[in-house]
Amino acid sequence: MKKLFTIAMTALAIFSGTVYAQQKPSPAATATGTLTNGTVITINYSAPALKGRTIGKDVEPMEGKVWRAGANEATVFEVSKDVTINGKKLPAGKYGFFTINNGKEWTLIFNKTWKQWGAFNYKEADDQLRVNVQATQSASTSERLTYTVDQNGQVSLNWGTLLVSFNVK
Repeated sequence: MKKLFTIAMTALAIFSGTVYAQQKPSPAATATGTLTNGTVITINYSAPALKGRTIGKDVEPMEGKVWRAGANEATVFEVSKDVTINGKKLPAGKYGFFTINNGKEWTLIFNKTWKQWGAFNYKEADDQLRVNVQATQSASTSERLTYTVDQNGQVSLNWGTLLVSFNVK
């Protein structure tokens, strides 16, 4: 009887975990691309959905605040070789990727501490690189936060009609 109870509880735990993973509100996602010079760019993030909410009002990113550029753990930006981001040098490695929404101009932050939960323990002193870019409106609406990387090195963050892009070379 004890053995049957243990088997039943184990099955329930596995089933519950599977159901929870399928219903996760901000599922894990990866965007990856290989540039023409062989550099591999990988972005690991959790993809929140708008669900009728307004960016900057009901859901992050809030203007003037550091955002983890996704949900759950900080977004991880990894490059296999030394690169430049909009002309500024970034050594090969993994970085916590954060942003600051300053209206039409955004600050992109590549932080040396890549393994951290959200932006709660973010420290500016650990920034490897900061780059300012212009945010634009995309032609289509993306319900979920999505990153793309093309072979020419254009990396884009698209959420709602928000589009923030930068170049990696």
